[in-house]
Amino acid sequence: MEMFQNHDLAFASRKTNEATGAHFYDKGSMALAQYGPYWRMLRRICTTELFTNNRINGTESLRSNGIDKLTRWLWEEAQKKGSVEVARFIALCTVNIIGNVTLTKDNIVDPELEEGTEFLASFGLATELSGKPNVADFFPFLRWFDPQNVLKNAKLAIAPPINFVSCFVKERLLERQKGQINARKDFLDVMLDFKGNQKNGETDAIMSERNISIVILELFMASTDTTTSTIEWAITELLRHPNIMKNVQMELDQVVGPNKNVKENDIGELPYLQAVVKETLRLHPPVPLLIPRKAVEDTEYMGYSIPKGTQIFVNIWAIGRDPDSWEEPLSFKPERFLSSGIDYKGQHFQYLPFGAGRRSCIGIMLAQRMLYLALGSLIHSFEWAFEDGVTPETIDMKEKFGTSLRKADPLNVVLKLKAENQDRKI
Repeated sequence: MEMFQNHDLAFASRKTNEATGAHFYDKGSMALAQYGPYWRMLRRICTTELFTNNRINGTESLRSNGIDKLTRWLWEEAQKKGSVEVARFIALCTVNIIGNVTLTKDNIVDPELEEGTEFLASFGLATELSGKPNVADFFPFLRWFDPQNVLKNAKLAIAPPINFVSCFVKERLLERQKGQINARKDFLDVMLDFKGNQKNGETDAIMSERNISIVILELFMASTDTTTSTIEWAITELLRHPNIMKNVQMELDQVVGPNKNVKENDIGELPYLQAVVKETLRLHPPVPLLIPRKAVEDTEYMGYSIPKGTQIFVNIWAIGRDPDSWEEPLSFKPERFLSSGIDYKGQHFQYLPFGAGRRSCIGIMLAQRMLYLALGSLIHSFEWAFEDGVTPETIDMKEKFGTSLRKADPLNVVLKLKAENQDRKI
């Protein structure tokens, strides 16, 4: 795609809207930051402190422990209620894993406590509002009136999550004042220790306490949205296609074996599982429209004159379903990825679930590890079925409009321990 190959820098900035400006969220965010020193500083910090291979390898045990806890939660819920809303538990699990990585805090949320549910509901609503069409975004003179109450509701939605994370930041600052030093230097420590530097005539922006809270909240939100929506859609598609589900289970049985947990070092030997995740991301990308870009200068693009400041949308959902690029584009066929060599790192422009270029998702490698491990572990642990009265033909596949692509009707499933896992401790 010419935009990413030849005009990536020209379209590297962001066009924000009224909802994302609630409580100045867009001013602290990395994903929404304008292209410049602040964005480059955050990108550099996150890349070196969170998303290198060494850093990701170093947190493998945190992910494994989190996924083990997820399977236990699901099994306990299935025994109590008969059916399970999968997405809720995946979201709680992801928040805990990211909380452990960034804050060295275990069990930030718990399915038995209302606080976790409220936290997820608040930032879920904030995400939904950020993607809601708002007339005030197109007619700036209406911003003073907020005719659809989008800004008002966005402020109400985003304030609790910001305050939730801010409490951990304040707690760490208080510990430091008392001389209590964290034994394991985590991401929050890195942010608090960052002094900035000057390079190529640019001075790094100052990291305020509020901006640190927003950046960490953004890591929670991005990770949770991607992991939750992708796994929920993947399980839905596998239940709609029993033969594909059987193929995944057979591969896991052969590679991992009965009564054993899936480990990250198993993933390289599970190509069919990887193909299922890739196919899910093609049909159901976590972000159907990439966060809008903005032209930083007047640009000629494919014969068109694009003025500085123009908003640019990239429709990932449509690209993944383009019949010129994909055979049977609306069919769920993981086999298409087994020999194609296509991946989601932004080099194949017919497949961009995480974007491409300078503003691509910085956490691709971590997302990949999370998705493979979580989906593989869940499929290997349980036999899955729809609730009574729901069939592969009648399952509701409608999508919920918003920044992220979620099922409009959350997936509820019936779980049984696989026969060969009866002796395994869940």
